[in-house]
Amino acid sequence: MKYHFYILLFFFICLFSCKNNADHSTPSKKKIPVKGTIARQAMVVSARKEASLIGKQILQKGGNVFDAMVATEMALAVAYPYAGNLGGGGFMVYRKANGEIGALDYREKAPKAASRDMFLDEHGTVIPEKSQLGALAVGVPGTVAGVFAVHKKFGTLPIETILTPVIELADTGYVVTKKQEKRLQRFKDIFIKTNRDTILYAQPFKATDTIKNTSLANTLKRILKNGKDEFYKGETAHTIVDFLQQKGGIISLDDLASYEAKWRNPVTFDYKDLRIISMSPPSSGGICLAQIMKMIEPYDIQQYGHNQLKTIQIITEAERRAYADRSFYLGDPDFVTIPIDSLLSDTYLNTRMGTINFDKATLSSELNHGNISGYESDETTHYSIVDQFGNAISVTTTINGAYGSKLYSEELGFFFNNEMDDFSAKPGVPNMFGLIGAEANAIAPEKRMLSSMTPTIVEKNGNLWMSVGTPGGSTIITSVLQTILNVKEFNMSMQEAVNAPRFHHQWLPDHITFEPNSFDKQLLIDLKKKGYQINEEETTIIGKVDGILVLKDGTLEGGADKRGDDTAVGF
Repeated sequence: MKYHFYILLFFFICLFSCKNNADHSTPSKKKIPVKGTIARQAMVVSARKEASLIGKQILQKGGNVFDAMVATEMALAVAYPYAGNLGGGGFMVYRKANGEIGALDYREKAPKAASRDMFLDEHGTVIPEKSQLGALAVGVPGTVAGVFAVHKKFGTLPIETILTPVIELADTGYVVTKKQEKRLQRFKDIFIKTNRDTILYAQPFKATDTIKNTSLANTLKRILKNGKDEFYKGETAHTIVDFLQQKGGIISLDDLASYEAKWRNPVTFDYKDLRIISMSPPSSGGICLAQIMKMIEPYDIQQYGHNQLKTIQIITEAERRAYADRSFYLGDPDFVTIPIDSLLSDTYLNTRMGTINFDKATLSSELNHGNISGYESDETTHYSIVDQFGNAISVTTTINGAYGSKLYSEELGFFFNNEMDDFSAKPGVPNMFGLIGAEANAIAPEKRMLSSMTPTIVEKNGNLWMSVGTPGGSTIITSVLQTILNVKEFNMSMQEAVNAPRFHHQWLPDHITFEPNSFDKQLLIDLKKKGYQINEEETTIIGKVDGILVLKDGTLEGGADKRGDDTAVGF
């Protein structure tokens, strides 16, 4: 009898233990390791197969990672008009094989005729459509200046060799994917409304159709012949200005002629045995990423478990504090003083995290930016490349909203950005991504607008370990964060880290956004009990991460996000 009693007792103890240690991630199945694309020498991962293949082709011709950057960036402008662009801008972080690091800012700028209150009505109320649709929303583009700055400093192949396959892609066309078909259908009406006419991309394209963009091919041919000056001073520049001003824009020839990309020092910081190299202002990415990772470093999230209750609490509370600081302190460093050292100091960050309570969520309404002594007051696409020489880049480029301002030049063959919406049209009023801004990011002539883009390179024990980044507006920073943590703390492959369900918090609005149908319902209930507001209704994708991981044997694993048409290729 005693024997049966102890068997039953053992059974109930096991049952109780299993219940209280339940894994709150997605429904459990036997885990089968998932590896991404493996290559021995070089890798390109981008949002479109065509762009990745052209980047790979340039590397196979003996070009380096910077030659491949120019080719991939321009190929995305052809095959991925949703975010790839000539009419936008971006950021690049690089690490050369000898350990040298740097960053390039080719972010758009406000026109010289821009003014602080240009998007307000007579009552001082923000008119969102003015900063999001049409010509007045367009910032001075930086992409062409950016690729030529990269080629001039680091390129090894002739620009003709690099751009010729891109021009051929525009001339012969690229195949529409199913996801691309859905996007074009979704935006068709707003294309016609904004342009007051039909345009190439308002045609009823279906998956497997081929889109040829001869206008863009001709623009690229002129740029190939005349270089950067073609876009900023030549025939193309005049066409841009005439087009935008006829549509009510304020960009002038002087704005274009005076635009320059800027080389900057990246933000660097340590997380355990990793050294993170990320983008500096006017991107908020590097500083926010540093704040979040330094705030969570003292906590044993590996022990808490991937996407488990305490892990999500710690990351959310760190994100809440970093985004609150972002809203107040960050802007264009050429216009405002940013207290970077203070924002990243251990003393400051320990103080910021000193108020967290595992039993109860912090209310964003009760949390402001931190106090620093002496201080006065996305659609996007990403690609990562590692070349056969050991050089690496991480690049995020954008026209901001999907298809930017929706304004399209039939003569030039590309969409223009709506980056003016990334300024604080009015301090305290959210932009299209729900981000709140303050004086540091107010509109001013020739100022670069604040960004969330977070192109990042990671070293481990002094060696190249990862190149990673993503689109996703305000979710960029948190998606990059979780991808790095997935590999470092939870031993995932690059592909597994990219595929894993993601969540996001940004201070305001005060809710955690979860990818729909990706998290255990009991986990969400437990978070609600602690006072966290849950948003699982919106189906907005939280990032489309592309990354490259250097494996222990020196081979490269490319992780291309399943949420898009992203593709990794290598050799």
